[in-house]
Amino acid sequence: MPKVLISDKLSEEAVQIFRDRGIEADFMPDLGKDPETLAQVIGEYDGLAVRSATKVTAELIAKADRLKVVGRAGIGVDNVDIPAASGKGIVVMNTPFGNSITTAEHAIAMLMACARRIPEADASTHAGKWEKSKFMGTEITGKTLGVLGCGNIGSVVAARAIGLKMRVIAYDPFLTEKRAVELGVEKVELEDLLARADFVTLHMPRTEQTANILNAERVSQMKKGARLINCARGGLVDEAAVAEAIKSGDLAGAAFDVFAEEPAKDNPLFGLDRVVVTPHLGASTAEAQENVALQVAEQMSDYLVTGAISNALNAPSVTAEEAPILKPWIAVCEAIGSFAGQVTESPITEVEIEFVGTVADVNVRPLTAATLAAMLKPLMGENVNMVSAPVIAKQRDLKVAETRKDRQGAYEGYVRLIVTTENQTRSVAGTVYSDGHPRIIQIKGVNLEAEPYRNMLYTTNTDQPGFVGELGTALGSEGVNIATFAMGRDAQGGEAITLIGLDSALTEPQLRKVRACAAVRQAKLVAFAA
Repeated sequence: MPKVLISDKLSEEAVQIFRDRGIEADFMPDLGKDPETLAQVIGEYDGLAVRSATKVTAELIAKADRLKVVGRAGIGVDNVDIPAASGKGIVVMNTPFGNSITTAEHAIAMLMACARRIPEADASTHAGKWEKSKFMGTEITGKTLGVLGCGNIGSVVAARAIGLKMRVIAYDPFLTEKRAVELGVEKVELEDLLARADFVTLHMPRTEQTANILNAERVSQMKKGARLINCARGGLVDEAAVAEAIKSGDLAGAAFDVFAEEPAKDNPLFGLDRVVVTPHLGASTAEAQENVALQVAEQMSDYLVTGAISNALNAPSVTAEEAPILKPWIAVCEAIGSFAGQVTESPITEVEIEFVGTVADVNVRPLTAATLAAMLKPLMGENVNMVSAPVIAKQRDLKVAETRKDRQGAYEGYVRLIVTTENQTRSVAGTVYSDGHPRIIQIKGVNLEAEPYRNMLYTTNTDQPGFVGELGTALGSEGVNIATFAMGRDAQGGEAITLIGLDSALTEPQLRKVRACAAVRQAKLVAFAA
């Protein structure tokens, strides 16, 4: 009989789900606050169900000899060491869709509290004062709301705001014009949004692309008298810059539920008039907590009893029989998907995945999911996984097509990803080599052979003599060592492509030096999982 430890607070109904499925469940909701005792007992369990209090560290995982699955009742998995879990073959699951409405409602509540200065007025009135004229607010009807990130939560916020008679404009690299029309929002660029919006609200994950997206410069570009709401993730906003803008009067107010450092004991925003702050309450409603508790219990039970995997952050949705066959092809799909996601700058409208030769005969659904997840992750963060990616693609009106073809060319089998944006169509293909490792074999119709490497430089250039030497000199002069080098061209003197593995990632000044090479048309950094 499988055995599960519940080390944070879950409802009795959630605990009963485990027991009804024939799983022994030990409910110890305070154990997450006692890491020493948790480490002593974790070796007895096949599953661990947590919220945010339990820290599933590498040290804890090292002692978890029986552990097969960690289930997080909620979205964020900052408290789980996913690489350590992956190293021991432990599936990490979350519940990505259980908190959307609750978090969206909190954002709307924070917007209203900021607009009408409710917390300050409440404190003043409790103190026996009657400062009616001091707390002059502003109506939200007819005002423009700028939504940064129009996915699950952002789209709910947009719908609520439209119901409150606000005009909604949105910035989201994945938002298509068709989806924007369906939501009733106007799709705009970030600079336009900041210049026009009376209220700005963030609803995007923190990734390398979105970290500090509202830096000091962009905060200064916001409309004078605007108000800023962040109920998404800490680290998206330069909090010190916002504090200075509040003090100067450039911003009329701000409302923050999340902070760059949490728990937030000290912050530039604390103690300021016209600033509303809450301790990361976005998901803190009874309904949301119950939804994610029931969901994680169902998912963990399915995995432990039948082997089915749902909402896994580090494992594909495949059966035990399919796993050995699909594993190397999943690596190929992750490589080409990740490459496309990192080099594509315009919103993606259509995706076609061609399965050619031997790979066309297998179950391609996990391969499609792996491709989509790897493609979406660079902009949407770690919460995108093989299960949620197809759902996210559908929600964003991303057309996805699968094509199976008989063997063509020199390879027994390969996968080609064709990405269509509002501006262009591009492709990348990959295969499995005899060593079992993935290779990228074609980019934009140009043949080459490149093994994905942790740090890579991707360039397109005019095919001309001396280019390789100039590029190598540019890298060598910066002390950057080349580990692998792959190059191809469509014709002599035509377009050429290089994909270079580097022992260290390039800095922005180093990348500018590469771009300064005479024949270079574009140069980008691409990072693959180690």
